[in-house]
Amino acid sequence: MDTNGISDLYASIFSGTTGLIVLVFYILVAIGLWKVFTKAGYPGILAIIPIVNVVFLVKIAGMSGWLALLYLIPLVNIVFGIIVAIKLGDRFGKGGLFSFFLLFVFPYIGYLILGFGDARYSRV
Repeated sequence: MDTNGISDLYASIFSGTTGLIVLVFYILVAIGLWKVFTKAGYPGILAIIPIVNVVFLVKIAGMSGWLALLYLIPLVNIVFGIIVAIKLGDRFGKGGLFSFFLLFVFPYIGYLILGFGDARYSRV
């Protein structure tokens, strides 16, 4: 197995312009999640901790945090991600199209809209 090719791939992804773009998108999602967590009554700092943020996002969507383990199963994680996005959008009074496109497909836009917009979190 050629591990040098893999390390070159990682080096090219996380350096230069591509790495900067990935970092900007991560920061946008973290800022939006911080506000979403705050609106839902959780500490915003949880949004920047990997894995923990997924567990609490599932809890905010109204499901058990243990279900976050479904993200580890290939193909199931895609379906579960869509379900979490739709349920999360429903908790904030948003429709299915908003949830799918702006929370699943373009989360860096959707979480900013939820966090900084006038959407209110409801535990119902």
